[in-house]
Amino acid sequence: MKERLRLLRKSLDITQQEFADRIGIKRNSYANYETGRNTPIDAIILSICREFGVNETWLRTGEGEMFEEITEQEKLMKYAGLLLKDKDSAVANAIQALIVTYEQLDDTSKSVLEKIALQYVENLKKSQQTDS
Repeated sequence: MKERLRLLRKSLDITQQEFADRIGIKRNSYANYETGRNTPIDAIILSICREFGVNETWLRTGEGEMFEEITEQEKLMKYAGLLLKDKDSAVANAIQALIVTYEQLDDTSKSVLEKIALQYVENLKKSQQTDS
């Protein structure tokens, strides 16, 4: 596993300190995993997989791909979650206000808004096709 941890960290282009910070451990603890002096417990392995989108089977055995295959929607949801944690972001505040406003709508209004959004996306796609 030590080789895979090092390979993962290098592929993410981060230091041992940055890696350790992201999973909530000390740098020397992580360094011991990478050198093979210690083996990470299951909780640490799960934390690594969750934080970096790593395929647990690959991390444990070397089988499969390094990273989990995630859909574009899953990527978007993960990004939105990170964005919404930034309390100083004007964009995050606008998105939060939009969500709150949407939740306050009645079902008919939500349905109308959904139709508008779908029509907007369709028009956007048509526009992009004519531009190419």
